[in-house]
Amino acid sequence: MKSPDSDVSTDTRAALARLVRLYEHLTPDRLAQLEHYYAPDARFKDPFNEVRGVPAIARIFAHMFATLDQPRFVVTQQCAQADQAFLCWEFHYRMRRWRAGADQCIHGATWVRFDAQCLVACHRDYWDAAEELYEKLPVIGRLMRWLRKMLSAK
Repeated sequence: MKSPDSDVSTDTRAALARLVRLYEHLTPDRLAQLEHYYAPDARFKDPFNEVRGVPAIARIFAHMFATLDQPRFVVTQQCAQADQAFLCWEFHYRMRRWRAGADQCIHGATWVRFDAQCLVACHRDYWDAAEELYEKLPVIGRLMRWLRKMLSAK
């Protein structure tokens, strides 16, 4: 029987391992190194951003460090197939303005596709902004929790 990732090249596995290490040890100082992980015209999309190019991707991570305290990713699962990978992660952080000092966590996933040089060509983050972020905010959170209750099949 064929292994689920037997069609994954050694280069893709190495690129994925490097990428996981980058995410788990990301600091503002390491943002200049993104060009060693992402293709020059890489696409990046998350619930709030859709950009193209390493400088634009670096700005998203720089904004994260500028607006949050102690942001860090913990990759909990990963799988790869051919030139693609899927990562499950936890994003731990503290807000600076609202509930300052309180630990927060967002659960999400990332799909990446590597190019021929094993650089990330496409990066797509999936996470539920309503549940993971909006419901935790004071005014909008009440509305979001009410909507969830009203739309629930329970």
